[in-house]
Amino acid sequence: MPAPEAKDHSGDLALLSEAARAAGEIARRHHGQAPATWQKGAGQGPVTEADIEIDLMLRDRLLAARPGFGWLSEETPDDPARLVADSVFIVDPIDGTRAFIEGGKGFAHALAIARHGRVTAAVVHLPLLDLTYTARAGQGAFVNDRPLVTPPRKGLVGARVLASSGQLDPQLWPGGLPLMERHFRPSLAWRLCLVAEGAFHGTVTLRETWDWDTAAATLIAEEAGARVSDRFGAPLAYNTPSPKSAGLIAGPAGVHSAFLESLAGPGAPRKARTGGPPPDLTG
Repeated sequence: MPAPEAKDHSGDLALLSEAARAAGEIARRHHGQAPATWQKGAGQGPVTEADIEIDLMLRDRLLAARPGFGWLSEETPDDPARLVADSVFIVDPIDGTRAFIEGGKGFAHALAIARHGRVTAAVVHLPLLDLTYTARAGQGAFVNDRPLVTPPRKGLVGARVLASSGQLDPQLWPGGLPLMERHFRPSLAWRLCLVAEGAFHGTVTLRETWDWDTAAATLIAEEAGARVSDRFGAPLAYNTPSPKSAGLIAGPAGVHSAFLESLAGPGAPRKARTGGPPPDLTG
């Protein structure tokens, strides 16, 4: 049977936080030690023995605590049984695997619980930077127990925006590419958290994004006061048959609306479209 605290969800965040710290200990042990690495194929990018070890640990630990939950992880073959579960764990064992392989510190462990398609508890943990971002739905967002509040801003001209270089191709911006100051961090989850705390004004990816990269950090950003949507302005939904979204934009309200205007062009309807670039493979 599920642990007693699962009934009112009060223990969910503590469960995720403890698991994220355990993931960080595994990552620390492998970091800088040239872990075994291979390509997943189909253009999905690299994976290491650390990713797999963390994934197995998280699955065993979290599902033992919540045996009725579904499971969705970047490093576990997808099981459609998750679709009939009321609650699901959405996990990226290492978000920013390329940075991890190269010895960088900007990788994260992203853990979330979604209920009926909406994230209710989330942790993004960067063990080598001693940063832990957390959020519960309706309870605010925090970094190392300090409350997060996204500062307001209007417009994108001069904004400090987190994005890969390919996202700022002028041809992808029918409304005109604003003169932004581009920056980059290897973990998409961390990018969202940096926007949540106001270190940057926004983040954008026009490629499809995987649920495990965005679920935890989306709740953190929204609880801090930022707006998060797909590239067309639609809210992100989780535990759907295809675990990805049509890109992602995030920032305070004035930045988010400016993203939409520049991406849609004058008078263009904001609605989801098919096709587009391949998924954002920053891991």
